[in-house]
Amino acid sequence: MFQINENYLKLPGSYLFSTIGKKVKEYSEAHPDKELIRLGIGDVTLPLAPAVIEAMHKAVDEMGRAETFRGYSPELGYEFLRRAIVEHDYQKRGADITIDEIFISDGAKSDSGNMGDIFGLNNRVAVCDPVYPVYIDSNAMSGRTGDYVESLGRWSNVIYMPCTAETNFAPELPKEEPDIIYLCYPNNPTGSTITKDELQSWVDYALKVGAVIIYDAAYEAYISEDNVPHTIYECKGAKGCAIELRSFSKNAGFTGTRLGFAVVPMDLKCKGVSLNSLWARRHGTKFNGVPYIIQRAGEAVYTEEGQTQTKAQVAYYMNNAKVIYDGLKEAGYTVSGGVNAPYIWLKTPDKMSSWEFFDYLLDKANVVGTPGSGFGPSGEGYFRLTSFGSYENTVRAMERIRAL
Repeated sequence: MFQINENYLKLPGSYLFSTIGKKVKEYSEAHPDKELIRLGIGDVTLPLAPAVIEAMHKAVDEMGRAETFRGYSPELGYEFLRRAIVEHDYQKRGADITIDEIFISDGAKSDSGNMGDIFGLNNRVAVCDPVYPVYIDSNAMSGRTGDYVESLGRWSNVIYMPCTAETNFAPELPKEEPDIIYLCYPNNPTGSTITKDELQSWVDYALKVGAVIIYDAAYEAYISEDNVPHTIYECKGAKGCAIELRSFSKNAGFTGTRLGFAVVPMDLKCKGVSLNSLWARRHGTKFNGVPYIIQRAGEAVYTEEGQTQTKAQVAYYMNNAKVIYDGLKEAGYTVSGGVNAPYIWLKTPDKMSSWEFFDYLLDKANVVGTPGSGFGPSGEGYFRLTSFGSYENTVRAMERIRAL
């Protein structure tokens, strides 16, 4: 008889945002007269930039003519997009990345979940706590995390690096030596950042202990402070220990069109084996590429018009973040984030648990957020709001919360 992957049976409950969706649906059905404002899931609301739409229309027309029709894309992605990425995201930052180190994908979430395919099951994983759930769940599905300890809310074979108010929600170097380290900056969910010198210490540590860093830079476009690195490859030696993941979802609104990329340097090796070649093998075997139309849209993001328009969208969301941050501060909440990231991280009032505060906001203010405990044990007692709603809804949400 066939066998199943029993690691899936170890997963606790459903995916965080599926649970939120179910609770919101039940509330809406029970209270059809209530108008909900959703500041929970980090989905964008502004339409795609005009330069992106124009590029997509042009690409669609090309697909309708025999002489310009495209079938399967090249395994690593079209060179026009990879070249634009290298020039704008890396060379301008002084990072020596080549187009052969860029792998076009359908998003950072996919790359986060799939990257474990090229690593052995005995690798010890270290994650920030709180953490984006995909990092842990995807490793749990592979059997790399041990057993889930319900009473502790954590996995037995995962090294948790607490990110607390005392450390400005940044992790400290782990006492146990990991093999794979997940870092996300600007951070989801806390909105925190680290300086270039602090990131350099992580690169130095990884090189010392022989670990690989999987660096999620999906929110790079939201960085506003000068000493916050835009890529881990600004750090000396990072090409020898780090894989970087990027996304077009938040910087250009591609959540519904799906586009991202991974950077796997040629210098990154394990016992003489190139991780670039391993990822190329995995990529070519399990993925048939992002559609030509979408890759042309991604290229348009790097044009002068595309940069102007997408930066205006980022500014719009960051203005929302300021509205939320200031509104919560005025209401007496303890708040962080919202400066280099579109997420605001707040301490729940009156010693409420994260889910108690979720229910409280949903019922009393009809505002949907995300319980911090869904991101890990250190997220308990905290709550995340996103700035991806409309300005009007963001203002209304703060009015409702202040009224409480």
